Amino acid sequence: MNNSFGTHIILTLFGESHGPEIGCVVDGLRPGLRVDEGEIAHLLALRRPAGLISTARVEPDPFRVVSGVWQGRTTGTPLCILIPNQEAKSEDYVNLTNTPRPGHADYTGFVKYRGFADPRGGGHFSGRLTAPLVAAGAVFLAALRERGIALGTHIARCAGVADRPFETLTDDLKALERADFPVLDPGRGEDMRSAILAAAQDGDSVGGVLETAVTGLPAGLGAPWFDTVEGLLSHALFSIPAVKAVEFGDGFALAELRGSQANDPFLMEAGRVVTETNHNGGVNGGITNGMPLIFRTAVKPTPSIAILQRTVDLSAHINTEITVQGRHDPCIVPRARVVQDSITAFVLLDLLETR
Repeated sequence: MNNSFGTHIILTLFGESHGPEIGCVVDGLRPGLRVDEGEIAHLLALRRPAGLISTARVEPDPFRVVSGVWQGRTTGTPLCILIPNQEAKSEDYVNLTNTPRPGHADYTGFVKYRGFADPRGGGHFSGRLTAPLVAAGAVFLAALRERGIALGTHIARCAGVADRPFETLTDDLKALERADFPVLDPGRGEDMRSAILAAAQDGDSVGGVLETAVTGLPAGLGAPWFDTVEGLLSHALFSIPAVKAVEFGDGFALAELRGSQANDPFLMEAGRVVTETNHNGGVNGGITNGMPLIFRTAVKPTPSIAILQRTVDLSAHINTEITVQGRHDPCIVPRARVVQDSITAFVLLDLLETR
């Protein structure tokens, strides 16, 4: 029952949604990497709920960096970050102990952990565990920036509303760094907010698509077969709660093209090899080719909704119905973008250690 990921850098998450604290340990970081507590606080704020389009559970996240840092730099020993849970309402989950919520990990977690898993707020399966991941993400992102690598994520689609595509990546990624609602077209962002609010008023939820771009990656990262860039990133991206699909470059749309359309012709530009197009999203044969890395994730609607749903009673072995109480996001897509940035930065930093 492994809760760690990575090859040269190992990331471990621990804790439960309603436990006293959650946190992470990162082992294998090089000494001397910048650890800016102001940047950690900023990223946690981007993950924090915002108004009526989010859950009413708003945690202040007063994190503590308890090891692995001296005078603002990593020491090379394990980095540990702790975040207390201060806004849990465990009574909202008393009636759900034996009635698993449709779409959640309640039933599969019950089976996997033989009935001993903490059911409150989803326990270890909760999106609350993304908070320490985001805190550590500040370190990963800073390390990439020092190598000239930039990345950012926007909401490509949400509740039937599409954002504009990436255009000038340098400008777009810079704008996304501080965007509270991560879209490239603010007008379309307002349309998304309205659609999320409409679902919330119906007691329902919506999902969306997150698109990430990474610039400055060198050619040669990754390996064929089992350590492809797409494979390693997908492994990590699917750890984000509610992610149900990943595609790179043009993704599924490539299946509708001919080879003459899907191939990216090579050419020389300012003394370096580039491609004329980027249908393959910066990866050939599982290895980066030096072009921008582009991928998208599909995030399903939040399964906790205030609409009557069919389920089972695990103790009585009968069919029943539930209405989920408590505080839940009508859409987790806006908050998930900083989680996607953080896990992407982790995988890429780990890959760079293989060079």
